[in-house]
Formats: sequence, structure tokens, C-alpha cells
Amino acid sequence: MAHEREIAEEQLFLDIALKALDHMRDEARSLRDSAAVANMRGAGDLVERDVVMGTALNRLDQLAIGDQPLFFGRIDYAPNNQGQCDTYHVGRLAVSDDELNALVVDWRAPVAEAFYRATGVESLGLARRRHVALRSHEVTGVEDEYFADADGELMLPEDEVRSATEEGLVDGGLALGGPGALLAALGRARTGHMGDIIATIQGEQDRIIRAPLAGILLVQGGPGTGKTAVALHRAAYLLFTYRSTLERQGVLVVGPNPLFLNYIENVLPSLGESGVTLSTISGLVTNVDVRGRDSEPVDWLKGDLRMVQFVARALRTRQHPLRSDVEIPVGRAIVVLKAQYTKEAVDRARRRPGNHNQRRSAVGRELANRLANEYLDRFVREVSDDISQVGELADLIRNTREFKEVVQRIWPRLSGQELLHDLFGAPALIRAAGAGLLSDEEMALLYRPRAESLEATKWTKADAALIDEARILLGPCRRPRPPMKIEESGILDGVDLDAYAGNVRAAALREAARLAPSANTALDEAEFVTYGHIVVDEAQDLSPMELRVLKRRDLTGSMTIVGDMGQATTVSSSASWNSVLEVLDPRRSPTRVDLSVSYRTPEEVLDFAAPTLRAATPELEPPRPVRRAGTSPIVEVVGPERFEATLAKATRREAQAVAPGRVAVIVTGSRVDEVVGILLRSGLDAVDPREQEGRGLGAGLVVLAAEGANGLEFDATIVVEPGQIASRGSSDPTRTTPRGLRTLYVAMTRPTRRLAIVACGDLPVTLL
Repeated sequence: MAHEREIAEEQLFLDIALKALDHMRDEARSLRDSAAVANMRGAGDLVERDVVMGTALNRLDQLAIGDQPLFFGRIDYAPNNQGQCDTYHVGRLAVSDDELNALVVDWRAPVAEAFYRATGVESLGLARRRHVALRSHEVTGVEDEYFADADGELMLPEDEVRSATEEGLVDGGLALGGPGALLAALGRARTGHMGDIIATIQGEQDRIIRAPLAGILLVQGGPGTGKTAVALHRAAYLLFTYRSTLERQGVLVVGPNPLFLNYIENVLPSLGESGVTLSTISGLVTNVDVRGRDSEPVDWLKGDLRMVQFVARALRTRQHPLRSDVEIPVGRAIVVLKAQYTKEAVDRARRRPGNHNQRRSAVGRELANRLANEYLDRFVREVSDDISQVGELADLIRNTREFKEVVQRIWPRLSGQELLHDLFGAPALIRAAGAGLLSDEEMALLYRPRAESLEATKWTKADAALIDEARILLGPCRRPRPPMKIEESGILDGVDLDAYAGNVRAAALREAARLAPSANTALDEAEFVTYGHIVVDEAQDLSPMELRVLKRRDLTGSMTIVGDMGQATTVSSSASWNSVLEVLDPRRSPTRVDLSVSYRTPEEVLDFAAPTLRAATPELEPPRPVRRAGTSPIVEVVGPERFEATLAKATRREAQAVAPGRVAVIVTGSRVDEVVGILLRSGLDAVDPREQEGRGLGAGLVVLAAEGANGLEFDATIVVEPGQIASRGSSDPTRTTPRGLRTLYVAMTRPTRRLAIVACGDLPVTLL
């Protein structure tokens, strides 16, 4: 009866809060509609209209929560000296009634911290914490936790009988906030998209989410510790807390691949934050279509820090004087551009500050002025000291086709793609840039036949980082256009600005500048957006050159770096967190925190995978689990003739066991198409989630490459031929490598419920 009474109590409150939310939406719509039909009487009204409209649209966006729970918890503080008890409902956004009385507080507000951090040892003043389960607009369950007072007595209502729910918890387990709510969330079937965890955030996670903005926060966390969700909730919290700063400076979230970004794309909008940029490292490098793939030795070499010096040398080889004199026609006369002149100009230009393309203009001006003076000395009898005469003649020389061709040979205007395209297609250029820096074998690895055009070049992920490096040295390839003058834009035609006060006049001018054609402010390829805070997930897999791409987008030195060195699976992965920080070169001492508790991955799976982690990365310990799945991993080793039938049977069994959840079959990258074909022939609806027009991770059964499984989770996982995965990077398929074992560890720790192994080859010794 007590439980039903509490559900009814929360249902009544939910109905009141939903009505208040509807009222807030009506007010926002009214504000939007009034701005849309506002009478523009003067220039200052432009500013007011846009501010009001933007505010209304942003507010409507924040209030659009759909069927997601409006709130999920309640905290009751112990009575104060006057016997009063403060009570707060905690939800995904703040809700007030029409008299501005707070009904629901935002989960990011300081008052909500106690909901996540209170424990039996540190109650933070709470008498009770309540977890409320909602399905759409209906309260379906209530779970209460009571805290002891100063005398150690539980502050229970008189008619309350305390009961503990142990189901699913590990014996001697950890103190969790709302275990029933947490386990219910973990037990739900996967949807193919990551969901938010605001209802089940645990204390160690909340401390990371609410950490200060300044500096680098490094989060090391094993499988199932929620590090990705924590990083995304931290982005939402920082935007809420430092909105005036970060809305202007921007927040960037970087993931390992497009599949991962699709997986997490709904989390921040569900938390009311839609102004965050999501990208891969390659996606930050504009106008580079990544369609190729390097071999592992080439990928490692291109990610090595020696490439910084290699690219700089490659550019220097393109700055070279003429070997012989060249004749330049000027009108009916001929002037000679001597090779010595070009050597002197190149030497001086190399000593000048600025990037390569900027200094090109200085080279052209110096040579043209020198030729103009020689022309006047030789062909004009009455030599004038008028500087303008020299300047006009120099401009005439610079505009001749022959002179432009010479300058392009001496100091070419280049884009990053052009520099790399020419470099990797010419062994002589590679040798010139790599002499004494790279071995002969390494220089041979970098050569690839030139494509017919830049557009036909199949750039790789590692190429993108090198192009970004080159763009910094080269600078913008095109000359910047002068900004359009406001009086030329036509925006304020017919407006008498002198009729308005100074502040209104200034506001109108700012608005006109904002509305001027955006083409004039378009960024060149070598220019890029910087961000006030950067969140990087799976950072352990970034090469040093990719970390440099990231550092260039860093505006303030504020980053959240998330990953697990035990899951470093790329050939160019950084060796340690210290090496990552050396490249990022933080402006202040970084803070490192470890997530030690696995909420997602069950004990049976972590125990099964632990020997593989220890063999690959002995210095790391697996996280501690908080739950059991009740099913041990199933290992099936069969002969080649039975492999297909066994795989199909195992896949069907796992799909039925977790229905309507998601199942992933994880294999080496080279076998994805083969395994998809096997399952399709067996009548199973398997898909490769990377297919552009497919269902992606929303499909019930997907076949994944082990190399791309980082950060994803499924209800059940079937790992195919773990021996092949564990030998990744070795020429001997029977020999395991540390990177291969880490890849296998990633593959085996993807499930929230069930794990199966199917093989016809030998198993790695860590699974025996």
C-alpha cells in the first residue's frame, strides 16, 4: 500500500509539472510569434527582433523533451531547526509554475549534486533520496533510500519498512546510488544509440562531470565504466554552468569514427544541448575526402612525430632559386631576371616571419621592384626619383605571364593537398625531405604513384593529419578579400542613422555587419575554428600527429580527455597517457582521474576477459563489476566443416536470448563481408552498420570489425576466431601481439548481458 501511495503522490506531482511545462512552452511560442510579426520601425529594431527570436527558438528547443522523463528523482533534506524540510525534484531541465516557483531543478544545478553524491557515510544533509521511474507521462515505480541522522538512526517514516534489493548485485558489492534504478537501466535492451544516464549517475562519475572547466581533465576508465557517457554529460554540464563563455567559444566532441558519432549523436540533444560540434579528427581537416587506407607500417610512420620535421623540410625544398637567368618581356623591351637575384630573394624570404604563402608576395614584390629599377636605368633617359613610377612599372611586370610563371617556380603558392600530392608521388622529394631523418626503408614506404588529379587522390586518415600540419606552414592559399563596407551592402539603404541615439546607431551598424554577405568571411582551408572546450573520446587510439590536429583547435587549454590504454588498438596509438600529454603540452598541470567501477559489463564477462587484458597491458587492472548477468561466456571450437552452421546456431541462440535487444558478431576487418554472407545464407538478417544507406547500429544483428568496436555496446556479442584478432599486427597468424590482445579485449567486453566465442582455429592462451 505504501508503495502505491508513493506512486500516486509522484503521479500527482508529475501532472502539475507537465502542466507547468506546457505553460512554459506556450510563453516561448508567444514570444516567438510576437517577434515574427513585429513592426520594424527603425534600425535598432533589427537587433531587438533577432535577440527575441533567437531566445524564443532556443527556449523551445530546450523544452522539447518528447516522451523522455521530465524528472527522475527527488531529494528530501533533514529537518532544520525550525522543523522545515526542503524537497527538490531533479530532472533533465528546470521547470517553474506561472508564479516562478521551482518545481523541478535541472540535474546540472548545484542543488542537485546531493542526488548523485550522497552516501551512507556522507549523507550531505539528506534524509531521503527517491528514484522515480517514468514511462512517458506515467509514474511506474518508486525506490527510496534513507540516510542516518547525527545519532546514526535512519530517518524513516513511522509506517515505512526498509527493504533492500540485492538482485543483480555482486556479493560484498559497492554502495550505489539507487541500485534498483541503475540495474533497471542496465537491463533495458540496447537501441543502437547511446542514451543519457542522468537518472543513474554514480558518485565517482558526478565528481568528474562537475570538475572545474580550466585545464585538462584526463579520465582513464575500463570497459563499462561509463566514461563516454560521463564525458558527454560533462559537456552538457559545462555548457549549462559556463554558458555565456562556451556558447561564444564553442564546444567540440571528437570521436574515433563516424559510426561512433552516430551512436552518441542523441545524447547531448536529450540533455537540452544542441550547440555542440561532433567530429572525427579527419573531419576537422576540411575539404579532405578520406577514401583510402594505409598499410599498418605506413599508418604508423605517418603518425610519428618525425613527420613534423619531414613536412617542414618538404616545404623548404619547394622554396628554391632559379638555376639560370630568365628573360622577362616588359613592353617592347626585355629585362633579365638573374638567378642570383632569386637566390637573394629566397634567402631573405626564409628569414621573414609569416607562413609560406604570405611570404610569396614579398618574393614577387622584391624581384619586380628590382627589374623595374633596372628597366628604368637602361631604357628611360630621364630617370625620375618618383617612387610611384617604379611601383607602377613593378605592378606591370608582376602581371606578366612570364613573371608569374617564374615566381611560381621559385616560391609556389600551395595548398596542403598539393604539397603532399607532389611529395608522396616523387621519390626525389621524399629523399630530400627525409635525408638523415628517415631510413631508406621508411622513405620507400611513403612513396605512392601520383594520381591523375588532386580530386582523384585517395587520401587516408593519416594523410589528413599531415595535410593539417602542412596548412599551418603554408597559410591560406587564396588572398583574403577585403571586408565589404556597410554602406556598400545595401542593408541600411533608406535608414537615417543620425536620427537615432548613439547606442541604437551602433547596434544597427553591428547588425548590418552581421547580415553582410557571408562569402566575405568564409574560412580558407588553412583557417579553422577553435573551441573553448574539447571533449575527446577513445583518445588512446590517436597518433601524435592527430593529437597535434586537436591541439590546434584548442582555444583556452580546456579539455576532457577520455580513454583506456587497455583498449589501445591502432598501430599509431600513443604509448601512455604521459606521451599524450607531452604532445598536447597543457598550459597548466593536468588532472587525472580513474573510473574503477564497471556498471555495464557483467562480472562473468570481465572475469573471462581479465587474463587477456593482463597479458596485453600488465600495468592495468580491470574495473570492478557491480552486477552479474547469470550466464557464463559460451566457448565453441569446431572443425572447419562445422564452422558456418555453428556460427549461425550461436547467433540465433543469442538473438533469441536477448530479444528484442541488439546482437553484434565481431570479426577481423577482412572477414566482415564473409561473415555477413554466412549469416544471410542462414536466414539471419545481418548487416554491416558502416553501409551508408543501411540501418546502422539500429539493426538487430550487426557484423563489426574488431578494429572499430571501441565505445560501442550490445546486449550480446559473438566474437569469431579470437586467435585471428589476437594476432593483429603479426605476420604469423598463430602469434599474439599486445595490440591484438587489446583488440580482442575490446571485442569481448562489448556486451551488457551475454558473450559467446566461436572458432575453428586455435584459441589464444588467455582464453584457455
